[in-house]
Amino acid sequence: MLADRIEGKWIDAFGEAFEASAIHAGESVAILSETQSRELNVHLAELALQRIGVRPFHIVVPTPRNPWGVIARSTGASQALGGMKPVIDALAACDVVVDVTLEGLMHSPETPAILKGGARILVISNEHPEALERMRIDPELETRVKAAVKKIRGATTMTVTSEAGSDLAVTMTGASTVGVWGWTTRPGTLAHWPGGIVVSFPAKGTVNGRLVLAPGDMNLTFKRYYESPVTLVIENDYVVAVEGKGVDADLMRDYFAAWGDKEAYAVSHVGWGLNKGARYDALQMYDRRDTNGTELRAVAGNFLFSTGANEFAGRYTAGHFDLPMMHTTIKLDDVPVIEDGRLVE
Repeated sequence: MLADRIEGKWIDAFGEAFEASAIHAGESVAILSETQSRELNVHLAELALQRIGVRPFHIVVPTPRNPWGVIARSTGASQALGGMKPVIDALAACDVVVDVTLEGLMHSPETPAILKGGARILVISNEHPEALERMRIDPELETRVKAAVKKIRGATTMTVTSEAGSDLAVTMTGASTVGVWGWTTRPGTLAHWPGGIVVSFPAKGTVNGRLVLAPGDMNLTFKRYYESPVTLVIENDYVVAVEGKGVDADLMRDYFAAWGDKEAYAVSHVGWGLNKGARYDALQMYDRRDTNGTELRAVAGNFLFSTGANEFAGRYTAGHFDLPMMHTTIKLDDVPVIEDGRLVE
């Protein structure tokens, strides 16, 4: 178990992320947290901001009661704000929001209003700072991610295949694509640290085929590697069958069904990781309490497939799976960008 003690090197790592986001003295900077936030990261954010000459202030809200009865993890859609207008208005009036809530504001319903006010949001993933220290800001990531975004926005089709039996087709026309490299300097934008990911939210009715989650692929909702194959059969965006035997398949079937919501079976986003510093073995090395799995999403060459909410297709749900897959081949208009889990440079 890693110790929850302030370390100077962790302050340095946080400071590098803030400087990359051009946070500077004279800006209004709010540290947004909730009562169940990782206290160590809240303190590190405050100390790092002060070290670079910023005087931040804290907005702390009580972690709300679970409204579903189903355990939710790694959703990227914090429920902490709960639509509280005074809090939303205060955050929108800031130059910068440093987000250290449990799940982060990536997909929260209040985020558009905060961004519309001109704030830029830096989400610090709920990781132990030992992981954040390793995933320090990499200036090359911005170039690599922007190049991937350009490729995917120019494509009409994405296909995903694997020796394990995956054969997925995605029509990219009408998809919304974003890339995250770990920092943001532009008002009205959001980034998360660690970064190194490109994802597309497909339009309605554009995803069909089969995905075979092979041993060694990852289920970040459960924070475990697959030990037996599980096949997802996808028709017009929806998982219509979860095939397989054993605990991995049983857990997925049970979790999908627990939401009682058709949209939990829908495709959320597709994309891949680009961060060469991200470690595939990281999920093996941390206690579940100490990782939110963002590093695994960013591992270079993984195919990141997610189910759940896709606002661009008019689908909303709290049920969510993030499933980084290794050893796939991804092609855009028949041109490979990933070959057997390796980036095509």
